[in-house]
Amino acid sequence: MERIYVIPLRKAKNVPRTIRAPKAVKIVREFLMKHMKADTVKLDESINEKLWERGIQKIPPRIKVKAVKDEDGVVEATLEE
Repeated sequence: MERIYVIPLRKAKNVPRTIRAPKAVKIVREFLMKHMKADTVKLDESINEKLWERGIQKIPPRIKVKAVKDEDGVVEATLEE
């Protein structure tokens, strides 16, 4: 199963500045676990680089992700652009 999602990251703005990027990574992972109904989510380096591109404090407002679920129920996510 393959899907493309635009994941909003506005909830990560409500945490202290010094933990915004790590919180954004958790939000992306939780979003994919919920919407793809998976227990394991593997994020590609491109997603991590996009979230950390401008530092720990200035995260993007949203991120577009391509998620692919295999037969084992593992979701692999890459940056879609």
